[in-house]
Amino acid sequence: MINSKPVSSYITSILAIACGVIVANLYYAQPLIATIGSAVNLPLALSGLTVTFTQIGYVFGLIFLVPLLDLVENRRLVLITLIIAVLALIASIISKNAVVFLSASIFIGLGTTATQILVPYSAYLSDEQHRGATVGKVMSGLLLGIMLARPVSGIIAGTWGWQAVFLFSAVLTSILWLLLLKVLPKRQPVSGAAYGELIYSLWQIVSTTAILRRRAFYQACLFGAFSLFWTAVPLWLADNFGLSQHGVAIFSFVGVAGAVAAPIAGRLADRKMTKPLTGAAMITATLSFLLTLMFMDFSILSLFVLIICAITLDMSVSGNLVLSQKIIYSLGDKVRGRVNGIFMAIFFIGGAVGSLLGSWSYSYGSWFMTASIGAMISFIAFLYYLTEKS
Repeated sequence: MINSKPVSSYITSILAIACGVIVANLYYAQPLIATIGSAVNLPLALSGLTVTFTQIGYVFGLIFLVPLLDLVENRRLVLITLIIAVLALIASIISKNAVVFLSASIFIGLGTTATQILVPYSAYLSDEQHRGATVGKVMSGLLLGIMLARPVSGIIAGTWGWQAVFLFSAVLTSILWLLLLKVLPKRQPVSGAAYGELIYSLWQIVSTTAILRRRAFYQACLFGAFSLFWTAVPLWLADNFGLSQHGVAIFSFVGVAGAVAAPIAGRLADRKMTKPLTGAAMITATLSFLLTLMFMDFSILSLFVLIICAITLDMSVSGNLVLSQKIIYSLGDKVRGRVNGIFMAIFFIGGAVGSLLGSWSYSYGSWFMTASIGAMISFIAFLYYLTEKS
């Protein structure tokens, strides 16, 4: 039985930290694809699979694990999911070939869906009056984990090797497991639906909700371009500018600045500016890639342009995410959780494709081919956006 009073700041902080720690597992491998690929005998063109398989696992979890939130006692579900993540992280550390590492990556992604269990769980713990504030604090921890994962990964790998990154996460997640076991209250859902009915209802929702399909496609394209950029840019920084793993990590911090777009987009969306801001996000992403193609030498100016691109691309993705969530959350309380799961699954499929395209395009056509594909993906979203009715 959940109390109808605010969740304590202690519990809220634990949930926020937990989401940040867990979601970082999706991004640790991104700046390390060349190093990991070499260690497990993956050619450069396929090294993006180290990220792609993690995102595929996350999609599977969103579709098949998260609906259990309405059937299984929530604390137990979170703890079981985290055990999957820890075991998969350990398997990735000791893997000696691509098959084992990529298999482990799928289960790392699967375990990472604990974040999408904890966020609605935090909403259930709070009463209606304080629910928005509670979820907002938890989401801030999740976003911080996304932002810091790449630079933290680069710093650790540059000092102790790539295996140390996954060991660090396995230890941190294990400590988190013990903490959540001790402090999280139980929540037993009350649902008359069977698991199969919940899964089938996902298809019914996506097939009958046009705005969900449209918004998911927008975000899949932008997140695909985002993943393509962050998969390939460490390779370009190392080859073209001679940056070390630590240098790439410092570069990764610039993406944090793009997060300022999220609250701004939210406020402007409340002023009925969702549609023009959506188009602006797509054009900004397209121009970001095209700008880098104009400066492809070894100069400081070229590096500065890449920094600007990283910031504006992150702004486009985070800003459009807030715009899209505002729209899909208005579809109704009864389907909100499943709608969010469908939306997240579709746009992470875009991210998985983008990660693979990042390593493949860079291997065969260097940065010119990578940036061209990124611009094209973003512009395709814009062309589809032009068909949207007012």
